Amino acid sequence: MSKAYRHHRRMRLSKDLGLTLCFLFLLALVAARLGGDGEETVFVGPFRVVDGDTLAVGSQRLRLIGIDAPELAQACRHKDGQEWACGEAARASLARLIAGGALECRGFSTDRYHRLLVGCFSNGQNIGALMVREGLALATGAITFRREQASAQAARAGIWVGEFEHPREWRSRMGLMNAEEDKEGLWHSMRNFLSLNWL
Repeated sequence: MSKAYRHHRRMRLSKDLGLTLCFLFLLALVAARLGGDGEETVFVGPFRVVDGDTLAVGSQRLRLIGIDAPELAQACRHKDGQEWACGEAARASLARLIAGGALECRGFSTDRYHRLLVGCFSNGQNIGALMVREGLALATGAITFRREQASAQAARAGIWVGEFEHPREWRSRMGLMNAEEDKEGLWHSMRNFLSLNWL
């Protein structure tokens, strides 16, 4: 086999693989959009802050999509090892971000805790993105809010100032997730990984 033929064959396989991956990603996008639980629901408040990534309107809980904030009782550590109440700080930050603005939240699917997954915007800004940028929430998808997280990490903002335990790991260690709740199907994991619930 000549070098030119091998090179041509490798290039063709690379193109085929690239096209296949693009097609699968497109299918995932379409399936995520069609996999919603129904029509989009819009909330305009008044809102009550439950914790750093959850709001409430009346008895309805709304979970900010694409982020995971420290739990209320969770503590983080400064660089010098001193503990600080990062869960309380996340809640206070969310309360500050939604105060005074015309907040609107939209969503159509629910998480395993029956909270509506929503994107919330105030004055044209995504509240989840602001929480991640302030370093008081982590990006949960492979794409969404990664730039904001890198910015917070570089600035050593919020939880990035020292050491912290990922909120999911903290919940698991504290026994706040039972085995049944912790199990996620391939489809749910894929949607969460790509953070496609906002589509």
